[in-house]
Amino acid sequence: MPKTSSRKEKNVEELTYEEALAELEEIVLVLEGEQSQLEDAIRLFERGQALAKRCGALLEAAELRVKQVAGDTLVDFEENAE
Repeated sequence: MPKTSSRKEKNVEELTYEEALAELEEIVLVLEGEQSQLEDAIRLFERGQALAKRCGALLEAAELRVKQVAGDTLVDFEENAE
């Protein structure tokens, strides 16, 4: 994904949480470690923003599903270990 990859980027909305997070981590490494052309850096930053938003939405959806299954009150894991 980083730099100008020849493979086609998958639509952000089609990515799983794991795929989006992995790609976001790659982008961070590229932006931190390389001298990118301004246009490439902007493109990567925009893609990273979209990936972060996707990860947040997927986490919120997962939390909602857990609340629906477990009830509205989430209990810390350590409390159940006793």
